[in-house]
Amino acid sequence: MRTPVALPVPSFPTPRNTAELQPATPYEQYVYAYPHQKAYRLMEDGPLLGDLWSREPLDALSLYVHVPFCEVRCGFCNLFTRTGAPEEITTAFLATLERQARVTREALEAKGEPIRFTLAAFGGGTPTYLTARELTTLCDISENVMGADLHAASWSVEASPETATADRVAVLAERGATRLSIGVQSFIDEEARAAVRPQKRAEVEAALARLKEARFPILNIDLIYGIEGQTERTFQVSLDAALAWEPEEIYLYPLYVRPLTGLSTRHATSLQDWNDQRLRLYRHGRDHLLSAGYEQTSLRAFRRLGTAAVDDSEGSGINEYNQQAGMVGLGVGARSFTTDLHYTTDYAVAVPEVRRIIDDYIATPTERFRRAQWAYPMDASERRRMYVLQHLLEAPGLRTAAYEELFGTRFEDDFGPQLATLRKRHWVREANGAAALTPEGMAWADAVGPMFFSEQVRHNMHTYQDR
Repeated sequence: MRTPVALPVPSFPTPRNTAELQPATPYEQYVYAYPHQKAYRLMEDGPLLGDLWSREPLDALSLYVHVPFCEVRCGFCNLFTRTGAPEEITTAFLATLERQARVTREALEAKGEPIRFTLAAFGGGTPTYLTARELTTLCDISENVMGADLHAASWSVEASPETATADRVAVLAERGATRLSIGVQSFIDEEARAAVRPQKRAEVEAALARLKEARFPILNIDLIYGIEGQTERTFQVSLDAALAWEPEEIYLYPLYVRPLTGLSTRHATSLQDWNDQRLRLYRHGRDHLLSAGYEQTSLRAFRRLGTAAVDDSEGSGINEYNQQAGMVGLGVGARSFTTDLHYTTDYAVAVPEVRRIIDDYIATPTERFRRAQWAYPMDASERRRMYVLQHLLEAPGLRTAAYEELFGTRFEDDFGPQLATLRKRHWVREANGAAALTPEGMAWADAVGPMFFSEQVRHNMHTYQDR
């Protein structure tokens, strides 16, 4: 366990290093939540959850349950997950999750007002790593202990081809899941192996057939571009194979190779060549999906025209980038968001540390769950930054009047240097009271996002010890 430190309180506005506003690569940082978990620090004596949630509205909460288990760790994965967990570990995890859920619900209900969850998501990891019986237990904890009506909420679940078995799919369909997201990444076996994701196309197609038969309102298929040796021709094979299933959503993820992952010592392509490859493949995939009747809602997300949006709470629904206050996280690695504080558990990438943290979570005394642990304070500056990222990185863009009404200041005054860079590069269009990314700006969205990080968040991320 690392030594607790005093949490810094950033001010607004923060000075900018102008070099940070001139991104050299389109793939700097995947911004799926702000601030990144590496900006969190362990609190000496964190606030009681009952005090934190007493200041929040409770009638439209989001529930996120993090299941930190997978059958295999893909070569590109730096998520908080453990492979090959035996039954005694998953059983103990679910028992601990139930203890955490009980004290969390008590904290929410301490205000004396009814609580209501409108969104829910099971992520990870791979939630369907759990057996059908364990998934039933997880749903029971979410509903009977936590108080989330899964049939009434927009509810998203992540799966993999190997774990989307008939019995697991049946549980999720019966319990009311509205969105199933399956990580295919590539329909070409050789590309899957190159990404250190051993799978056969036949098992992928069989899993998709089971998901279609279950008739979930929204099926999402994840694909990855930038795999070594991948070309427009081979990417087209995966695009067309995905389109053949008529999914309501398709997500196109650029491949990142990060420290401590399986590909970190294997990807030999030069950065410039790799950037060129990823941009070419992105544009090819984008144009192909647009011509096939899909609309682009963010850099990664494409939705079939006429499909009703289903939000989720941890970055795999219509708004993939950021979450607002009101998200309640359960499970090791899950984050919770209140207006003034974001909090979570410890986090790591390296296998030994992940296992240690999961073991520590299972051994956590129930009383410890009553207080925030790893956290980052959200002052006026950080709330503005989160709001900007939440809207600017999505296709509709940021409505400047809504920003001013919410914060009492103007977007262009608060973020003048960033806006000047976006204008100079023709990455933003300003019309009808909104600032939205242009097609080229959207292509560089993973470089646009970090331009709005505060100096404190950058410092914390830089000084975080990757493990």
